[in-house]
Amino acid sequence: MNDQPTADGLLLRPFEDADAPALIEAYRDEALRHFTRTPVNDPEQAAHWLRLQYEGRAAGTRYGFAVLEGGELVANVALKYPTPGGEAAEVGYWTAAPARGRGVAPRVVEALTAWAFATFAADGLRRIDLLHQVDNPASCRVAEKAGYSFEELLPAHPPYPLDGHRHSRKWLDGSR
Repeated sequence: MNDQPTADGLLLRPFEDADAPALIEAYRDEALRHFTRTPVNDPEQAAHWLRLQYEGRAAGTRYGFAVLEGGELVANVALKYPTPGGEAAEVGYWTAAPARGRGVAPRVVEALTAWAFATFAADGLRRIDLLHQVDNPASCRVAEKAGYSFEELLPAHPPYPLDGHRHSRKWLDGSR
């Protein structure tokens, strides 16, 4: 497996226990909390969130990466691969409030996409989806900038209270 994705000006690496304070700080942002499911408000919740990352990586079902710029945590990007060796996976991400509007999210989504296909296409990965609720137009823009095509409107499904969009990139879509 290739070590990790790369994006100009950003360091992508697996999360570490030392990232806990930066996670807590990032999750103080109301917009981030609105669109994520696992709260990170204190050291115990940060430890739980990090444990989920470690367990997912060990199981081959989730590859989360801390995104750093100048040594500061500015984003998170993850490949959710619930069936290792399967045809489909999902990209998930968030951007810390101070880093929004600077193109960080599209760059890391594109980097993760390229890495995922380079790493897992030989095992059968053919499609990566980017899902978001309809009240998150910024994620539509990220999907478009990262080469993900709008595929369909999805009905609300717990734990998500609103309808959503599914955007997809297929293996060998473009030469990005």
